Amino acid sequence: MLLIPCPWCGPRDEAEFRYGGQARVAYPEDPWALDDTAWAEYLFVRDNPEGWFAERWFHTAGCRRWCDVMRDTATNRVAGSAPTGASLTEVTK
Repeated sequence: MLLIPCPWCGPRDEAEFRYGGQARVAYPEDPWALDDTAWAEYLFVRDNPEGWFAERWFHTAGCRRWCDVMRDTATNRVAGSAPTGASLTEVTK
């Protein structure tokens, strides 16, 4: 079980959230210019590190807002969260 700190509601159980994938993935500048391979890479290829990783989570059972969460993928330790697009301090240890 993860305890995710919602920036608006405070710490909540992960059951209240829906995982949204890697945070801060830039949308293509001109998506119409992408071929099928480039478009598939944008949609499906993401980083998969062991360690600290910025993720997007949607608080479905609370404020219904997106937030970015810094989570260690090896230990599931959560370092903090921020509204999507706000500064999210990266923790390294």
